[in-house]
Amino acid sequence: MKLVSVFFLLLAPLLTSCKQLLRPVDCSAIYQQDKNKPSGVYTIYPTGERSAVEVYCDMASGGGRWTVIQGRMDGSVNFYRGWDQYKLGFGNAAGEYWLGLDNIHYLTKNRKIELLVDMEDFEGKKVFALYSSFSVGAECDGFVLSVSGFTDGGAGDSLTFHNGMKFTTFDKDQDTHATGNCARLYLGAFWYVACHKANPNGIYRWGADKTLFAVGVEWLTWKGYDYSLKTISMKIRPVL
Repeated sequence: MKLVSVFFLLLAPLLTSCKQLLRPVDCSAIYQQDKNKPSGVYTIYPTGERSAVEVYCDMASGGGRWTVIQGRMDGSVNFYRGWDQYKLGFGNAAGEYWLGLDNIHYLTKNRKIELLVDMEDFEGKKVFALYSSFSVGAECDGFVLSVSGFTDGGAGDSLTFHNGMKFTTFDKDQDTHATGNCARLYLGAFWYVACHKANPNGIYRWGADKTLFAVGVEWLTWKGYDYSLKTISMKIRPVL
């Protein structure tokens, strides 16, 4: 018995050390570690020990565990950016940011992931669109979007239209527009077709604005092409 006790005493520090080395891959893992953690900024490791990145974890909406991959709220961050920045990510997890296509790919690779798109207009009305399946392919294939299983929370479905498309930025045209680059035409970056029904990375404007057609932060099936939303956030979590 004494030998067993000594063995466990020697092993305990190693077990503690291994536990400390476990790094949460997403907000769902953080939630599983402590179900009482509030919403806020946390560090996750999408691709392993050296991939530390700050994200906003929504622990409140629809059961919580959501990793926010994109957020707009006040126009403080310029989203009209090139391929490299959309690949790696930019912005501030406490405010407006884009997590990065590489990170989103790894978070959705070989996992069943659902997507929640929350949005609000300047009159204070809030709606959402929920998708039961969401993933982003590898860079070598153009970061192809796969999305399906829509549930309406008042926003309508503006994203399924973009299913199967590669990601386009102003300096990397992968859309199907015959004569132009949709990112340049609509001042954003997204999984454009020819061109969009959703433009969450467009220019931040304040509500109804017909000055330039469809360049704002838009969700066609809710507010149309001439209304730029006050807030929009895309958030993901594994399906349990």
